[in-house]
Amino acid sequence: MATKTSKKQFTIFMIGAFVLGWILQIIASIFANKGDNTVFRVIMAVSMYMPLLSVLIAKIPLKGMGFIPHLKGKIRYIFFSLWMPAVLSIIGGVLFFVFFPNAYDGEFETLRSILQDAGALEQLEAQGLTVKSYLIISTIQAVTIAPFLNILFALGEEIGWRGAMYPYLKEKLGVTKGRIVGGMVWGCWHWPVMLLAGYEYGKEYLGAPVLGPVIFCLCTAAMGLLLDYVYEKTGTIWMPSLMHGAINAFTIFAYMTKPEYADKAILGPAYIGIISMIPMVVLAGAICIKKTKTEKATNK
Repeated sequence: MATKTSKKQFTIFMIGAFVLGWILQIIASIFANKGDNTVFRVIMAVSMYMPLLSVLIAKIPLKGMGFIPHLKGKIRYIFFSLWMPAVLSIIGGVLFFVFFPNAYDGEFETLRSILQDAGALEQLEAQGLTVKSYLIISTIQAVTIAPFLNILFALGEEIGWRGAMYPYLKEKLGVTKGRIVGGMVWGCWHWPVMLLAGYEYGKEYLGAPVLGPVIFCLCTAAMGLLLDYVYEKTGTIWMPSLMHGAINAFTIFAYMTKPEYADKAILGPAYIGIISMIPMVVLAGAICIKKTKTEKATNK
């Protein structure tokens, strides 16, 4: 797949990705804490390009990462990348509400509050849309258009993580261990904005502020394995970028929990919660087991 990376190049890449990424996350957190979510989102979007920039700084060749897709006979992986995140998220979300049925916000008051704070509620009502209809439209967009739009940002990370970091770690540690370690490193990359701005779980969840970053790394280990799986199967960096974009797009469960259950975010219903990530972990585990059996059969 990618051109072989030297230890020096890998070290430069890692230092660059973390230093540049963390600096931007710290700056973004300052704006988030001031309530300026627009600037926060812009800076976070820019931070997603820091792994790519670090690849260029380390002079790791982009050739071989699969920018020209050859998907003949591999079309099923497009649908896997596009819709599997939604399927896993739905199963995980339902699982959470099985454990906490009273947490379900059937009136969507949390989403209503978010829209009102953003000044968008009046615009929706002026167009004759309800909060529920807005959620339905957003969900349809999340499994159709949004993942493809998100590729533009996800690609910046994927070139760095799946294109440069994972191949190096898999060569040094083996495929499965390399994927797991790589996923945890990817999770650690998000720590500043999680600790400073309450990114993903908020600031008042159970076990805050320590448990969130740890659980998130377990999630990214499983998530990264799925992303690398489609990368390995298709040989093109566009597929993990599409799947990454689909993961970022499908966030409806974050708006379906009653406000008084906000401290349960570490458990779910979003896919990053302990309960809700179970389907993703199970699928990632199945892929690991299958890969290990294949490797053993090949080595016989």
